[in-house]
Amino acid sequence: MLKDGGKDHLTRIGARSKTMNTYAHHADRTVVTSEDSQNRTLRGPLLLATCVAALGGFLFGYDTAVVNGANQFLKAHFVLDPMQEGLAAASAILGCIPGAMFAGTLSDRYGRKKTLFLCAFLFAVSGIFSALPETFTQFFIARFISGLGIGASSMVCPIYIAELAPEKWRGRLGTLFQLGIVTGIFLTLFINMRIQGAGDAAWNTETGWRWMLAAEVVPAALLMLFLVKAPESPRWLIQVGRVPEAKPILSQVVGRAEADREIAEVQKVLAGAGTKGRFFDVFSRAYRRPLLLAVLLMIFSQLSGINAVIYYSTKIFAASGADQASAFSGSAWVGLVNLLFTLVAIAFVDKAGRRPLLLIGTAVQAVALAWMGWMLYSGQSGSGLLIGVIAFIGAFAMAMGPISWLFCSEIFPAQVRGRAMSIATFSNWVSCFLVAQTFPMLNDSPSVGPGATFWIYAACSLLSFIFVWKMLPETKGQTLEAIEASWKN
Repeated sequence: MLKDGGKDHLTRIGARSKTMNTYAHHADRTVVTSEDSQNRTLRGPLLLATCVAALGGFLFGYDTAVVNGANQFLKAHFVLDPMQEGLAAASAILGCIPGAMFAGTLSDRYGRKKTLFLCAFLFAVSGIFSALPETFTQFFIARFISGLGIGASSMVCPIYIAELAPEKWRGRLGTLFQLGIVTGIFLTLFINMRIQGAGDAAWNTETGWRWMLAAEVVPAALLMLFLVKAPESPRWLIQVGRVPEAKPILSQVVGRAEADREIAEVQKVLAGAGTKGRFFDVFSRAYRRPLLLAVLLMIFSQLSGINAVIYYSTKIFAASGADQASAFSGSAWVGLVNLLFTLVAIAFVDKAGRRPLLLIGTAVQAVALAWMGWMLYSGQSGSGLLIGVIAFIGAFAMAMGPISWLFCSEIFPAQVRGRAMSIATFSNWVSCFLVAQTFPMLNDSPSVGPGATFWIYAACSLLSFIFVWKMLPETKGQTLEAIEASWKN
């Protein structure tokens, strides 16, 4: 039997044990609270990366649309013939093609952040020199430089945000790149209107268009400032063996425990890849399926005729018999709907998934384009045609527009991600150029005409619906490494 001293001793031990358990419990709560606090407050790197991607998209959209407001004044200032007028509009697109191709190699070798800084520099240089040319050749070169920046940023921005974002947010954050694009297109309309209203026709012909193009320097400089503080892609850092630099970034985004898990997962995938990440590895059997899906998705997105509507909406409305004021008003509606329905994509892409939005979007596209073709074929205008155009723009903006960039940024294996995305982006810009160049010829051709032109786009949208239905996998809620592993299965 225990004497009182023994009982007191056990009591003291029990009290000490209880105290230690209580301390341990509070310590655990402190760790959890610290981790939760970190997850709540240390979102800086992800926020900065999101701003960078959105600004890259804004510059993409601004640069694509700004020349439309300047075209008529450029034509008068440089006394352009029809061929030169077409080159003035297409000069940036021509720069996009090599820009997209070379950006993959640069971003895989030097990193996503440095490549984006180069893009911002190209935008700034183009904005300055596009406003100063004395000859059309000088103007063409300045716009071509801008195209290099557009092509490169359109390839790097989606990958950059995809490699940083947690899988549950990747869809919403990835579609912010597209939101930046449509915001740039939409705001350009008002910037051009404001500058145009600052003087008469003679002033605009001599000076006004220069200010329209020079305004690009402001968002380009802002992008550079964000990039100074923005993090490098942690997955790229792991890929090149700089794990100590990657871990703090991932820890700030997803927490320490999840960061360790993701680093181990990326290293495991890289160890089993069996390639050096050379350019021609992209075409190997292991990567053939994701590359084919990405290229086809990009081509289908352009063969819908989206840029025929974006670039020539005023001409489409005018050709249907609308007066000039109504044609410009219709174009303004196109820009607004494009912006609003991109917000729909952001709201639903991580809830509904990529495939459902694409199936709905491509189906509505096909019907809307067929309706537009009928309205134009029968010579009708007014609200019926506007409804068709708006339905098409809304369907594209909530599906094909943002999701084609998002899906391509998700599906490529780490070893070849930059180079493979370059090929997908290259196919996008080549298709864009072909549509932009062939639309005026098809639209004005006596044997084709505007009605049949839009029926061709409707048929392409129907094919894209079948393609998504039969071939495209769902990537919602999966890590990039899980998606990569799925190709091996």
